[in-house]
Amino acid sequence: MGQTIVEKIAQSHLAEGPNRPLRTGDFVSIRPRHVMTHDNTSAVMSKFKGIGAKKIHDPRQLVFALDHDIQNKEDANLAKYRAIEAFAKQHGVDFYPAGSGIGHQIMVERGYVVPGSFVVASDSHSNMYGALGAVGTPIVRTDAAAAWATGEFWWQIPRSVQVVLEGKLPEGATGKDVIITLCGLYNHDEVLNAAVEFTGPGVASLSMDARLSISNMTTEWGPLVGWFPVDEVTIQYLRSVHGRLKAMGIERFSEKDIENWAKNPPRPDPDAVYSARIVLDLSQVSPYVSGPDTVQVIQSLSEMEKKKVPIQKAYLLSCVNSRVEDLEAAAEVLKGNKVAPTVKFYLGAASKWVQEEAERRGIWQTLLDAGAHPLPAGCGPCIGLGVGLLEPGEVGISATNRNFKGRMGSREARCYLASPEVVAASAVAGYIRGPHQIGDRAPAPNYKEFAAAGSGAEKVKILQGFPDRVKGRLVFMPQDNLNTDVIYGKDYTYRDDMTPEMMAKVVMENYDPQFGARTRSGDVVVSGFNFGTGSSREQAVTCLKAKGIPLVIAASFSQTYLRNAYNNGFLCVEVPELVKRLHEQFAKEIAAKEKTIIPGDEIDIDFTSSMISWRGEKFPFPALGSVPQSLVIAEGVEKLVAKRLGLA
Repeated sequence: MGQTIVEKIAQSHLAEGPNRPLRTGDFVSIRPRHVMTHDNTSAVMSKFKGIGAKKIHDPRQLVFALDHDIQNKEDANLAKYRAIEAFAKQHGVDFYPAGSGIGHQIMVERGYVVPGSFVVASDSHSNMYGALGAVGTPIVRTDAAAAWATGEFWWQIPRSVQVVLEGKLPEGATGKDVIITLCGLYNHDEVLNAAVEFTGPGVASLSMDARLSISNMTTEWGPLVGWFPVDEVTIQYLRSVHGRLKAMGIERFSEKDIENWAKNPPRPDPDAVYSARIVLDLSQVSPYVSGPDTVQVIQSLSEMEKKKVPIQKAYLLSCVNSRVEDLEAAAEVLKGNKVAPTVKFYLGAASKWVQEEAERRGIWQTLLDAGAHPLPAGCGPCIGLGVGLLEPGEVGISATNRNFKGRMGSREARCYLASPEVVAASAVAGYIRGPHQIGDRAPAPNYKEFAAAGSGAEKVKILQGFPDRVKGRLVFMPQDNLNTDVIYGKDYTYRDDMTPEMMAKVVMENYDPQFGARTRSGDVVVSGFNFGTGSSREQAVTCLKAKGIPLVIAASFSQTYLRNAYNNGFLCVEVPELVKRLHEQFAKEIAAKEKTIIPGDEIDIDFTSSMISWRGEKFPFPALGSVPQSLVIAEGVEKLVAKRLGLA
């Protein structure tokens, strides 16, 4: 059985893991090529110091780029920025001050991302690095601190979904329309927490800027990775980066490296195993608009034009759509036109270099002449910071990547997403419309799911301090998407006086008020798909530990919840076949809307054989090797890192 590209790239960056070819579900320790942090570098510094670490393991791994709150000139924020810069200077870390650009753009244009590399950042849009044939994936701040101290972080290899692109985009359709189409067409978690491999003859027709936009916004679609193959478009982009950096006296990779990537590009094995395949005919993609307030609902541009939805604000900024190609496309629409007097149009380049290049070509001046309000190269309104936010009752059209309610301002506002051309045309018209008439096209859904390859029984060496097996009374909560707010309510999240005993009493209170009284220490919780979705509150993990729950079994987990769980030394195991079986067994109880089903019998989890036994049936699960075992034994990643550094 061959490997997917994610399995192969993880293998080449493996620090610790199974002594065999890696596959989906494996827990591993990865030594990434680079780790990027932005304004949250300050929070990671606190965690790093809290561990007791004094020295960065490998300063060359790290990149600091200030990009989120750069319009904030208050003393506290400026002091934070100075502290980050001083820390970078002390430890010899590459540092990019406010105004240099958005961290993700800096990572690609400054040569930190190369084909076949594994690059992470403590930001969800790290998926963008996949456009260059790398594995780019997000990590949380605790992981970043661990990587600073040890050069490594733990990861579970996700399943892979192949997205085959056929045909060629028609005139008027863009890379942004491709990812908007995918978000709307496949909006039932088909790719949630997966690695998406784009492939097919249609890839060659997409520019690098289009690929960067698509990979970036796979985050909103649900995957952890959005990977494109390396081809002539990639090689030409890398040559331009190399030349630009060489002129600055910097060489992050050589001409020889580029030639090697051209001749031997990273690629999956021909017999790689995928969990699903999606086929998209690019010739059937037309301009679409997402929203309002969600990327999962899309409308064709022609439908929107009929409604003449008035707008008050328009945005051309962010890491998804404010590169040179995007700015040029908007300038073509705005040339000789003026932004409507009822609209404020905000403009921000992805980086200082992008803005300088746009100025050199006359693009930037065209946008300003049309009435755009320039902002410094950074995140700004996209993350709800600085000037230009949506006010109550306003409607915005944006070329950013997220339009979640309240993200770009008031929760009483509405926000739509579209391509730079549509944003520019809408800014001129005063309502949502495109620059020219385009007929509707509707790609037909083409999704095929494959039977899981199955992890099979696998003997595992058990480390001292980790249990050989866990037996406990089964507690089944059949609901999918059980979120962190129902696991541990917001009324307790920000209270500092909550003892473990108090936490145990209110666990699952918002899901089932009787849960605390009906369950006991030692019970094994089993739930549905995407367990722990929602906020990143760690108490949604620690409250279960406080209750004495030894582990949670689910069909799948929110990636943030899974990371928080193991970072706190709490066991989580994905066994979708068991959950499906429980749904069959307790169909009547589920139909009666029982929230917590406790049949009274035991479930047996054998970690030595990676097998669960229940009512005479057996269900395999991905082997928990030394990486997850070590996290559980140490009671979390911070204590594990401290131990490995000799600090505990």
